[in-house]
Amino acid sequence: MTQATQSQTRGIQLTEAALKHVLQLREKQGKDLCLRVGVRQGGCSGMSYMMDFEDASKIQENDEIYDYEGFKIVCDPKSMLYLYGLVLDYSDAMIGGGFQFTNPNAAQNCGCGKSFGV
Repeated sequence: MTQATQSQTRGIQLTEAALKHVLQLREKQGKDLCLRVGVRQGGCSGMSYMMDFEDASKIQENDEIYDYEGFKIVCDPKSMLYLYGLVLDYSDAMIGGGFQFTNPNAAQNCGCGKSFGV
C-alpha cells in the first residue's frame, strides 16, 4: 500500500493512487463533484462500504468533510463511527485490482474486500 497523501489526523485517508484515480473518474463525470463514502447494512460480513460521487449542494450540515487538494470527501456521522481511520487505496492490478479499504475498526473482513464486520 502506498503512503496516504495527508496527515494521519484525517478520518478518511486517500493514498496517492486512490486520489489520482478518483480525480480521473470525476473528470469523466464532467462536473465538480465530491465523493461520499459511507456504510450500509448488508454484505457478506454484515456491513458494506459504499461510495459515490454527488453534487456538493447535497452536503449536510453534520457531515464530516475532508479536503484533498480541493477535492472533498464527505461522510455522514453514523458511517464515520465505523470508518474513522479508513485508508482508501487503489490498485490497477488485473487480479485483485480496484479500490481497497483498510479499516482499523473492522473485526473481520470478507474475502471480497467490500464488506466487514465490527
